[in-house]
Amino acid sequence: MKPTRRSTKVIYGVIGSVLLILGAELIGQFQLAGRAWPPLTDVVAYVSTPAGASLVWRNALVTLSAAAQGFVLGVAVAVIGAALALVVPLLRPGFDRFAAILHAVPTIALAPLLITTVGREDTPMVIAALSVGFVMFVTMTSGFAHTSAAHEDVFTVLGSQRVQRLARLEVPQAIPAFFDGLTLAAPAAVLGATIGEWFGAPMGLGLVLVSAMQNYQMALLWSAALAATIMSLAAYLLFVQLQRVAVRRFA
Repeated sequence: MKPTRRSTKVIYGVIGSVLLILGAELIGQFQLAGRAWPPLTDVVAYVSTPAGASLVWRNALVTLSAAAQGFVLGVAVAVIGAALALVVPLLRPGFDRFAAILHAVPTIALAPLLITTVGREDTPMVIAALSVGFVMFVTMTSGFAHTSAAHEDVFTVLGSQRVQRLARLEVPQAIPAFFDGLTLAAPAAVLGATIGEWFGAPMGLGLVLVSAMQNYQMALLWSAALAATIMSLAAYLLFVQLQRVAVRRFA
């Protein structure tokens, strides 16, 4: 019996993951990248200790909380902004330019301003929201624009208002694009929160990364990086599954 396309993808994914883990272990064992790249078994051994597991777990929860809050905030602002730009076309050029300019400003330049305005504890959440907001705004404006011309003509003939057209035509049509944006925004939220914690947050994986790097604690450094990677990957896979359901229902 021939393997299905989905099972083939799973097999390739497993093989790729095994090769990646094996490669990382060999690079560490033979110090091909220097002492800064420890064997993966050393990292796992560190996380397996009660002290290491507790440290990484507590800070991972802080980063996850900031990423989740920033994710919700960024998605909400982006969707509302894209909807306003559709309902009030005069706002579209201004919103587009503002989003592009805000996205172009380096995080290292925004961080001091955020620290002095929203505080060190909320800076990771805001940076996560900014990372999510641009992705979702671009995705949603594109999703709202790709409606059927025939449907547009029907709503025009019926004399529907812009708000009615948004609620009954553009929003349902843009749902697959919305979940496409979520799959890209979720890892961006984790990355944004982690970067935001570099700038003096009291807790979080970003703070652990900075502290471990300064004190040359390579096992801790890679443990924190691995935790952030796992969170990003888990968030991405979750929204990929939701995106598939949305495509089957609304595409």
